[in-house]
Amino acid sequence: MYASHGFLRSDIGDVDVVFHDGLFHLFHLVLPNHDFIAHAVSPDGMTWRRVKNALFVGEPGAWDDDMLWTMHVTADPDRPGEWRMFYTGLARSEYGRVQRVGLARSKDLYRWERCNGGIYPLEIPAPYYESSIDEGRRWVSFRDPFFYHDAETGERMLLSSARVKEGPVIRRGCVGLARETAPDRFSFEAPLHRPGLYDDVEVPNLFKLDGRYYLLGSIREDTKIHYWYANSVMGPYENFFDNVVLPSGNYAGRICRADGDLLLFNFFSKTENVHGRETVKKLLPPPKRLVSDEAGRLKVKSYSGFDDLVTHRESVTASYQCKYLYGNPHASAIDRSDGLHLSCKSGYEAFLLPGKHEDFRLRAQLMLEGSGKTGLVLRTNEEGDGYYLSLDLVNGMAQMRAWGANPTPEFEHAFRFDPLQDGHFRGSGQGPWQIEVVAHGMYIEFSIDGYVVLSLVDDSFAEGGIGFYTESAAVCLKDLEIGTLRRPVTEDTAAQVYTTTYVAPEEEAEGL
Repeated sequence: MYASHGFLRSDIGDVDVVFHDGLFHLFHLVLPNHDFIAHAVSPDGMTWRRVKNALFVGEPGAWDDDMLWTMHVTADPDRPGEWRMFYTGLARSEYGRVQRVGLARSKDLYRWERCNGGIYPLEIPAPYYESSIDEGRRWVSFRDPFFYHDAETGERMLLSSARVKEGPVIRRGCVGLARETAPDRFSFEAPLHRPGLYDDVEVPNLFKLDGRYYLLGSIREDTKIHYWYANSVMGPYENFFDNVVLPSGNYAGRICRADGDLLLFNFFSKTENVHGRETVKKLLPPPKRLVSDEAGRLKVKSYSGFDDLVTHRESVTASYQCKYLYGNPHASAIDRSDGLHLSCKSGYEAFLLPGKHEDFRLRAQLMLEGSGKTGLVLRTNEEGDGYYLSLDLVNGMAQMRAWGANPTPEFEHAFRFDPLQDGHFRGSGQGPWQIEVVAHGMYIEFSIDGYVVLSLVDDSFAEGGIGFYTESAAVCLKDLEIGTLRRPVTEDTAAQVYTTTYVAPEEEAEGL
């Protein structure tokens, strides 16, 4: 997990990640001030080290002297070996009510120089878009730039979060479109996509995968990352019955191509209680791999980087390895030819697997018998306090809960029962299902049949037993394996980080 650190409150904001020369480069906002764009590097996409900040707000009187918002870094198609950063800026003289898009350039991803003057900053024009503070919600929406370049067709498009001029005020959000007709020359056109439903479509992304075009956008109304698809780059863009990429709490997704994979990075909003007040902390979880299924629906898979963190593997094959947590007399664990059979005919029982676990990856094939309830317990103690992963395998629903005793019990407040996140998948009768749970520090992820269903951050429980529960049901488990993961490093502040061609500038200056 990567987070911003600072006095009282400091959070990462929207992120952008570039993979170059074997190294991930993370650019992100720092909240609440929005006064600079930070830069961190990582060899694996999970452990980050801060380097020289990329950009600060402009000098007083500049068009971007108030705040910097979302950016997008891409290779410069007209200057081989160089990079462009499109970014959003606000001016103090306008009280931040007009959003513009500026440009900065770099030859090494570390040193950035503004391109003020000429056509920059870009301003969104009429007639297609709200372009005056007298319209709509009385501020000009033109932010979250995303530059799309197809080297084969020569297509160059600058997308943005914008708003059309007509319709109900809170339904005008769209993906704005400006075509780059010559180097640094843009012509605005009608929106690439207008859902007609949302206030804004934030942090748009456009990419081609398996012959189809996909458009990502984050929606504030439900704080989820949505997507639409089309057979041609100009659309029209359609959506499936479920067009949510990740469940609630995951937001502002950005794509990154790395070693043949299409990765999705985003921040997660974690609710915390600080001095009796609920606040939100934003953190960067590990990335996920974007794929499409046989129907063309966009899915996410667990990051392969976890494979490199496994330090020990243990297989669970026999009933004697299971411990009954609640001692229910109706429960049984039986060795059968088709696998390990766990059952509880009446009431509830949790079957704990060997050991106490902090950071782990659990994998198994699961079959369901009966019409009762089942799921997993994670990091639970002897009293049953821990995470409960409830699985409705028939209807295709998963929910992660933090459930346990309250340390200061009083009447109905003797326990805590916090639903943390829920997600959906395609259910069926009895399976089999391939399930996987990753717990790495505060990060928890659940996948079924290879696709990520839950992805969240929580620190309620740090270690404990793991296992399966049944309630008037039975499960049959095969190929059950627990992998111990190397402890996560929040931020690497000591190790030197190199690419094959560049040394981070501050290290070069010190002769490292």
